[in-house]
Amino acid sequence: MSRTRSAEGMDMAHADERAHELADLAQRTGITVAVAESLTSGRLAATLGAAPDSAAWFRGGVVAYSAEVKRTVLGVPDVPVVSRTAAEAMAEGVRSLLKSVAAVAVTGVGGPDPQDGEPAGSVWFAVATDHDVHAWHRQFDGEPDDVLEQTIASAVEWLLATARDLRANQSP
Repeated sequence: MSRTRSAEGMDMAHADERAHELADLAQRTGITVAVAESLTSGRLAATLGAAPDSAAWFRGGVVAYSAEVKRTVLGVPDVPVVSRTAAEAMAEGVRSLLKSVAAVAVTGVGGPDPQDGEPAGSVWFAVATDHDVHAWHRQFDGEPDDVLEQTIASAVEWLLATARDLRANQSP
C-alpha cells in the first residue's frame, strides 16, 4: 500500500478533486464550511484551504489534538475522545464557533497503538448543519499515513455530499 493510495481506493488526489468540487458548489450556493480535526493535525484544513477561492467559503478550523482543547474549546463532554459523542460535539462546536453552514469533525486513532480502547485505524466522523448532526465510524487499514489520507478523503467526500444535500434543500 502506498502513501498516496489507500485500500479504500481514495487518495489525496481524490480529496483534492473533491475539495475543488466543494469550492465550486460553495461559491455558487453561499455555503460556508468549517472543520474540527484531531488525528489529521490540520491536514484536512490545508486540503480545503488549497481549493479555489477558499477565502470565500472556508471559515477555518480548529486543530484540537489534546482532550483538554476538545473539551474547553469545542464543548466535548467528559467522554473518550475517540467516540461518536466526541465527534458530534466537535462538529457542532466548530460550526457554532466559526459560524459556518456546515462543519465536519474527525477524531480517531492513527496508530500504530490503540487509544481509548479503540484499535489503530478507528476513526469517528461527524457532519453538523443547522438541521442535524450525522456521525459515522470507519475502520481504516494501513500505516498511520494511510489512515490519515483515508480520513481526509472521507471527510472531504462527506462535506461535498452534505453541501449537495443543502443545495438540493435550497432549491424551490
